Amino acid sequence: MENRNTFVAPSLLASNFLELGKEVEMLNRSEADWLHLDVMDGRFVPNISFGLPVISHIRKATKKTCDVHLMIEEPERYAEDFKKAGADILTVHYEACTHLHRNIQQIKGLGMKAGVALNPHTPVHLLENIINDIDLILIMSVNPGFGGQHFIPKSLEKIRQTREMINHYKAHALIEVDGGINVENATSILDAGANVLVAGSTVFASKDPEATISALRKA
Repeated sequence: MENRNTFVAPSLLASNFLELGKEVEMLNRSEADWLHLDVMDGRFVPNISFGLPVISHIRKATKKTCDVHLMIEEPERYAEDFKKAGADILTVHYEACTHLHRNIQQIKGLGMKAGVALNPHTPVHLLENIINDIDLILIMSVNPGFGGQHFIPKSLEKIRQTREMINHYKAHALIEVDGGINVENATSILDAGANVLVAGSTVFASKDPEATISALRKA
């Protein structure tokens, strides 16, 4: 998998919050590359998840990359706080940012990698003018806000379009895909051009999460 510059990022949104410390210990033992942390505000998406205090504790418990996905409105108000909490990568939604270039510059100025997430209905060409400023593009392959949804098949073409755009502009952004990823569809997602697989329920609902992570890495 390393030859394809790909990573597995289990989403702790699907973990057992009563056993969060043990879940992070399991991820530390596993072949997971990143920890994916979904922050929801109940406004941009219907649900509310967790925030800064939880991320601060997770940061103290792991040396792996903390990949923070903000499903919130006005993310610029909190970027510095997420840096202090320990985020290595901070991803904001295109749909939530009126001044997206400014958001990206703020995140990078704080010393984090900057990601931009696209909802299923948002076309990838909207990122053309800032593609060389982005470190990561997160393709939502489900509608954000809820775990356990099925992968939207049209997402494969969207991943291909994103890869073509990155290649055309000689950009360095990684393509991350989030939603409905499992061992059965991981290979097709990677073949379409993705680099980072986010997996929540697939990992944490499995009988052997570490083995499932390993299987995703071998996809």
